[in-house]
Amino acid sequence: MRLALFQPDIPQNTGTLLRLGACLGLPVDIIEPCGFVFNEKAMRRAGMDYLNIADYHRHNSWQDFLRFRQEHPEEYGRIILLTTHAETSYANFQFQKNDIILMGRESAGVPEAVHQSADSRLLIPMKKDARSINVAISAAMVIGEALRQTNLFPPQKS
Repeated sequence: MRLALFQPDIPQNTGTLLRLGACLGLPVDIIEPCGFVFNEKAMRRAGMDYLNIADYHRHNSWQDFLRFRQEHPEEYGRIILLTTHAETSYANFQFQKNDIILMGRESAGVPEAVHQSADSRLLIPMKKDARSINVAISAAMVIGEALRQTNLFPPQKS
């Protein structure tokens, strides 16, 4: 299981998701360009000292990410896009152990070409008058369910 961030806009969300990945043993792919300068100082504020144990890979573009995915088929499985433009709830989806949960930009989601290249598109059911949930919270909700289904949570501390 992996988390991929498509051209993230907000360093605090990216840092939070890197921290989530570090705590859960979940690799994170960052697909650039970011909407901020991606450096240690920007990430430390939200990611704190968890960046030292985070497993993340930066990709220069969507095409670079797709090439890298093709070169590592055991680690990079289906692309599961979380989007408000989907019909299937994440709660009604069967996750697989090598799925990639793809999050779009906070400001704009993903372009149509990225949307179409996803193997599945999922949404979080919300009230009709709500637009969206924060990207870090959305990712945590869906990753929690995906890890539960696939029994990939790290072992509990004793």
